[in-house]
Amino acid sequence: MRVVIAGAGLAGLACAKYLVDAGHTPVLLESRDVLGGLVAAWQDKDGDWYETGLHAFFGAYPNMLQLLKELGIEDRLQWKEHTLIFNQPDKPGVLSRFDVPDILAPFNVIMSILRNNDMLTWNQKLRFAIGLLPAIVRGQKYVEAMDKYSLLEWLRLQGVDEQVNTDIFIAASKALTFINPDEVSATIPLTALNRFLQERYGSKIAFLDGSPPERLCQPIVEYITERGGEVHLQKPLKQILLNPNDTVRGFLIRGLEGAEDEVLTADIYVGAVSVDVMKVLTPPSWKAIPFFKKLEGLEGVPVINLHLWFDRKLTDIDQLLFSRSDLLSVYADMSNTCREYANPDRSMLELVLAPAQDWIDRSNEEIVEATLKELQNLFPQHFGSENPAKLLKYQVVKTPRSVYKAIPGRQVYRPTQETPIANFYLAGSYTLQRYLGSMEGAVLSGKLAAQAISKNPQVASGEGIEPELQPLSS
Repeated sequence: MRVVIAGAGLAGLACAKYLVDAGHTPVLLESRDVLGGLVAAWQDKDGDWYETGLHAFFGAYPNMLQLLKELGIEDRLQWKEHTLIFNQPDKPGVLSRFDVPDILAPFNVIMSILRNNDMLTWNQKLRFAIGLLPAIVRGQKYVEAMDKYSLLEWLRLQGVDEQVNTDIFIAASKALTFINPDEVSATIPLTALNRFLQERYGSKIAFLDGSPPERLCQPIVEYITERGGEVHLQKPLKQILLNPNDTVRGFLIRGLEGAEDEVLTADIYVGAVSVDVMKVLTPPSWKAIPFFKKLEGLEGVPVINLHLWFDRKLTDIDQLLFSRSDLLSVYADMSNTCREYANPDRSMLELVLAPAQDWIDRSNEEIVEATLKELQNLFPQHFGSENPAKLLKYQVVKTPRSVYKAIPGRQVYRPTQETPIANFYLAGSYTLQRYLGSMEGAVLSGKLAAQAISKNPQVASGEGIEPELQPLSS
């Protein structure tokens, strides 16, 4: 079967990979000149990379890890010490660690909490543990039901100390979803906690050894094309063309640089674009269908990613850090964490600014200035002296609509990969799957879309879906 997929982010790439494994012929289209979608990256004039986001891989990413294994590139993940590290705003420059021992889950995570004595008191630890019991004992069904509450509301219902929210969950919520606990659905962080508590190495973190387009996405492209599939850049989807019965008869691709528009046809079509783009591309006749009307309940959250190059080493820590700043979410010194970005003499900090709603329209200069003020608390020894660290250059990457905004009540709006349209499917981390809007969620959604396509009775029988073709109208 020939399957045309719009969007070469991780969802589209994974979908194409698993389709080619099933014997189909995917044709993958990407509107930009770079692979990866929300994991895209670019090189500046000096050859230095800057990325769409700070991409950390977790041990609780089974579908991502399986994909890397199938591609033979699992050695490209650089696994870090099994620990979570938090800054302490009231003690500038001081870090608090939750070191996870190498014992069975969930005892390893529990032990890491019990052994931390500089963020939580014993009373707070006890209330924290008791509050988490329902999620641990009652499982994912309970976690899904908690979508009616914000995380902050859920914590209060469990009697969890307000200080635990301030110390732990604000940082965790911003890292996972780019919004604060008073906004985020309780389901999202509880899902992550469930995975961390159930899997021995679930909370262990790795970084890719180079840029995602080259080290992760390109191997998927090579895998697809070596097996007969196609991948095309700079092929933006302009319109979904329909037959009289509302099935898809083709993708209208916008011609660039004076080229004419073109129509691509196939047996099956997949929309692997973000939910905001999908809402724009949804044909008018589909918008009356309840399945597609649900998409209006989802929207992307704004995200800002910063890269700051300094004239010296600010830290030798080789790990993701939770800033616990009002402005920043997580950060890492990529000169330590990423082999390709390594520099023994100078730091390149990559930081996520979240929530970004109030900053997305501000100038890059304002954003960098505010970030540098925050860095005075993170690295007082380098910014409070007579010889402060010098910023050599910076890059600010704004994504006005990133992963879907995971506020309470959104679970019911997340669509399945299979749609009411017989020859049209969806892929993307916003679609319904057990993981949140993340790299793992994107990969799983692509796999699920490929599985749904292969299970389609007409696809399975080899008959193909042959909608009535109509002449292209203006």
